[in-house]
Amino acid sequence: MRNVSDTVRRRHFAEMREMMKFYLPTKVFQEKDAVKRHSAQMAHFGKKALIVTGGSSSKKNGALQDVTDGLDLHHTAYVIFDKIKENPSVDSIMEAAEFGRKEGADFVIGVGGGSPLDAAKAIALMLQNRDSSKEVLYQKVELRYLPVVAVPTTCGTGSEVTPYAILTREDIQTKQSISHMIFPELALVDGKYIEKAPLSLLVNTAVDALGHMIESYFHSDATDYSRMLCQYAMEVWGMAADVLFGIDAKDGDYERLMFASSLAGMAIAQTGTSLPHGLSYYLTYHKGIPHGKAVGVFLAGYLSALPENYEPQVIMALRTLGFGSLEQFEGALKELLGIVELSGEETEEMIDEMMQNEKKLLAAPFEVTRKTFQEMCRMVAQK
Repeated sequence: MRNVSDTVRRRHFAEMREMMKFYLPTKVFQEKDAVKRHSAQMAHFGKKALIVTGGSSSKKNGALQDVTDGLDLHHTAYVIFDKIKENPSVDSIMEAAEFGRKEGADFVIGVGGGSPLDAAKAIALMLQNRDSSKEVLYQKVELRYLPVVAVPTTCGTGSEVTPYAILTREDIQTKQSISHMIFPELALVDGKYIEKAPLSLLVNTAVDALGHMIESYFHSDATDYSRMLCQYAMEVWGMAADVLFGIDAKDGDYERLMFASSLAGMAIAQTGTSLPHGLSYYLTYHKGIPHGKAVGVFLAGYLSALPENYEPQVIMALRTLGFGSLEQFEGALKELLGIVELSGEETEEMIDEMMQNEKKLLAAPFEVTRKTFQEMCRMVAQK
């Protein structure tokens, strides 16, 4: 595939600036005890909820109990599907949808990190389209879906305010968002759910949110609306970043991390992600590296690969995040994430895949070559 010329990219970027758009149909409440305070709205989307969650974390942090208490309070029936694993597969979506159909669920509540929230969206689609096979998830057809409520318990994906549902596709050995845009009807965001989270989870998810901010800001579809969200997200993220380095949290830090994640999610809902996310899918699928870390190891390289005319914006972004230079930023990422090891063959295979990914290539607001990806692999060590 030939690379899209820099002239075409710049023209595309200029056209997007001339026709700015913004769309966010999700009603969002972020506050302490958000689920309890808005349980009536959560409970009234139907007669029986399918609660989609993972095996344990939503039980430990209290989110699942808050949701079931709210449904009980308003006499709304529910069933729980708690088999969603990290990087959920298409087959797990079909299993959950079949369970929900048998139970008569007419709306879906996702509780957890990005995996349960993304899964909830895909399950809502398959529940509504009960006679469809799993192939419809990746077909570009207009389909209806059941209402989705999102209760995030990590500070990374922003899935509560995005239309994306990223699943593991064994058929093509990667992760990929379904072809349908499914915004949750309601998002209930509460920082208390991450107060006792393991530090590794905080780091991996917060770095994922950091990737959303950087990739959306430096994106060919960026507008003043999306950049506004990115800049504010960077500022809020930077105010709470000490927590990620093991420093005791200040009052409001957990709420800030959740807020930054939602803001960054709102930004990528307008633009999508870019090259670091595209590269990350190889590391997660083939090497089992957590998504946030897999994104984070490419962020410094992405900023470094930007053309010189982006230098003022790069400096602004780094300073807003609390870093004085690109070198300081890269050093902080190495401290948080360490180094990823790949063989030379694996690195080339990863780059080959990305050179065929037209959507991600077009997301970068500059011409992308193999050299671009080699520069982005500065935190990848050869083994």
